[in-house]
Amino acid sequence: MALEITDATFDEVVLKSDKPVVVDFWAAWCGPCRMVGPIIDEVSSEYEGKAVVGKVDVDSNQEYAAKYGVRNIPTVLVFKDGEIVSRQVGVSPKKVYTDAIDAAL
Repeated sequence: MALEITDATFDEVVLKSDKPVVVDFWAAWCGPCRMVGPIIDEVSSEYEGKAVVGKVDVDSNQEYAAKYGVRNIPTVLVFKDGEIVSRQVGVSPKKVYTDAIDAAL
């Protein structure tokens, strides 16, 4: 399962990580987000120990969604060394997410 990331934990979990970090910005009411969720959970299991995979509920945690210009959800960002290296908006096949992580490893 993907890690729940909040505004309070974002800096520590995402920006200070020594591994690539995948962040899925989502909301419970968002139909496409519910399609991406299981894919993100699979990616989390497959990359355990190699990358951090988490989710940010934008209804409860708006600070970093606003900071990174997340206007549509789902938006999946990949961070490396605290910087965005990949941005995917909308529903994508699993390979799009795994390719982005592989490129950051």
